[in-house]
Amino acid sequence: MSTARRRTGRPRTGRGAVVAALTGVLLAGCGGGGNGSVTPDAATSSPQAASVPEVPIPDDCEVAPPARLEAEVVAERPHDRTAFTQGLVFLGGRLFESTGLRGASSLRELDPATGSVLRQAPVPGDAFAEGLTATADGRLVQLTWTEGLAFVRDPDTLEVAGEFRYPGEGWGLTTLDDRRLVQSDGSDTLVVRDPDTFEPLERLTVRRADGATDQLNELEWDGRHLWANRWRTDEIVRIDLRCATVDAVVDTSALATRVVAMPVPEGLAPPEVVNGVASIPGTDRFLVTGKRWPTMFEVRFVPT
Repeated sequence: MSTARRRTGRPRTGRGAVVAALTGVLLAGCGGGGNGSVTPDAATSSPQAASVPEVPIPDDCEVAPPARLEAEVVAERPHDRTAFTQGLVFLGGRLFESTGLRGASSLRELDPATGSVLRQAPVPGDAFAEGLTATADGRLVQLTWTEGLAFVRDPDTLEVAGEFRYPGEGWGLTTLDDRRLVQSDGSDTLVVRDPDTFEPLERLTVRRADGATDQLNELEWDGRHLWANRWRTDEIVRIDLRCATVDAVVDTSALATRVVAMPVPEGLAPPEVVNGVASIPGTDRFLVTGKRWPTMFEVRFVPT
């Protein structure tokens, strides 16, 4: 999301009225950079997926109303409130974070217990960093918003070991059990990519019975489900990849309410939207945080 441009014109959706203080400062784009103006529907198309074959939907798939979930807080862990979080992922027991903003993007390793920054490395040039995933063979792949570059990085040194190129915008990225990558670009479309070449293999247009599926942002695969936060809402949606359907929606507004109530030190920017979902290995829990949030919440997604 950009500090240089705003999306305007579309009313906020969901149960997020309680976090108007957050969204009043919300700035445009998935990650936060760029110049010029953007209409509310600018990210609803997916140019990078236009020529990629769409996955056929099985005949037995139905678009049914999704289950309603909430984030049950198990614990709270500190988080650097200056971090413009774009991606959060575990690699084994190690926690990595991608942060954005033009000229200030980074890759970080965090202490999972304390949230302290153990190490960090800048993103090359003036690139605006976005989503982050750990690949099946132990690499980190970090997207950029509009540069069309994904940086392959060594988790032990954080150094750039290679790069991939792609058209369109990069928002979220995750790794499936079969090693393939799934990328979002702020639309309702997901692109499945080869983990070795980053070539697009297929695409899915996500459907939902009771609402929109655009603005798909940070992605997380937990071994059974694909989760995606929707930018400018308090929703984390659970996506059934076989049917390309939202089958559950998590309301995170209670987390945002707690964050808004926390004092902001003088001279620091206020918190913004939820962004950052990481499945904690070997558990049924997740870490959830947001842009400039002072807290990472350890949560379970439970029925409302």
